[in-house]
Amino acid sequence: MRKTFVILITAVACLLTTLTSCENKEEPDAPHIVFVVGDEEYRSEESMPMIAGLLNRALDCRITICYPLDSAGFVDPNRLDHIDGLDALEDADLMVLFTRFRALPAEELKWITDYADSGKPMAGFRTSTHAFLYREDSLKRHMNDQWPTRVFGQQWITHHGHFDDGQNPLTSVSLVEGKEDHAILRGVEPFDAYSWLYHVDGGEWKLYGDSDPLLLGKSLKSGHEMRGNLDKYPLVNPVAWVKSHKASDQVAAARVFFSTLGHPYDFKDANMRRLAVHGILWALGKEAVIPAEGIDVELIEPYEPNNSGFGDRYKKNLQPRQVGD
Repeated sequence: MRKTFVILITAVACLLTTLTSCENKEEPDAPHIVFVVGDEEYRSEESMPMIAGLLNRALDCRITICYPLDSAGFVDPNRLDHIDGLDALEDADLMVLFTRFRALPAEELKWITDYADSGKPMAGFRTSTHAFLYREDSLKRHMNDQWPTRVFGQQWITHHGHFDDGQNPLTSVSLVEGKEDHAILRGVEPFDAYSWLYHVDGGEWKLYGDSDPLLLGKSLKSGHEMRGNLDKYPLVNPVAWVKSHKASDQVAAARVFFSTLGHPYDFKDANMRRLAVHGILWALGKEAVIPAEGIDVELIEPYEPNNSGFGDRYKKNLQPRQVGD
């Protein structure tokens, strides 16, 4: 009888321990993804919130979008010296960067560079090959050229030219042979992009480090071809790749996804939206959630961006939207 009682007490104790452990076990926090936008040409203030919404639907995550704001709190892509809310990067699990020729004050720049050096993953689009433009000798060579090269794989070099911007596609996009089974390319088919082709590889230039191209673009109308410069700037160049970034021996090597595509009209194509969402998921190490046919990228709400261009071609009085607003 005593032996039976001891066994019973032991069993109850084990059960209580198990229940207590279950009650105290916390679910891991949803990843925090921070979008940093600020370009005066390609309407990233319109495309990136749309991509953020699709990403949020595909993955249980927290999302913060940091915008350049004017003194009244409206989005002002022409403001080069301020992006609001960059302290969100302090606890970010992934940074998405789509900026162009910014000259941020030191305290704002530090949020971005500290994140990039942290060993955490990143994704970047188009003009992030020239994310910054500083005039000071102490910053300009490092931040203008070396930083985007090390982090994303290339700096600003040249492109094949603006022709009838937004009227017709200017780049034919195809999958790199042998990369068709990469998780980022699930459900991605060849398409035509409105982005004019950036030169990143060929002639005197090579993609940096272990950059591994997934998509190629062929210029459909090229100023370099007209000028006879194709030996330096060939008609075909990578437009999307993956790489690693390791800032020091004290941090892990971060996954990085980058695409030189990013014209606002590119994102009207489901293939471009799928590429962007998949690239971010892959960088985050979440490629297992990408099905064979690709993530659902049907638009949550109409996406009707302004065309690319400088000056006042952006939407005025645009409120800084967060996912769920």
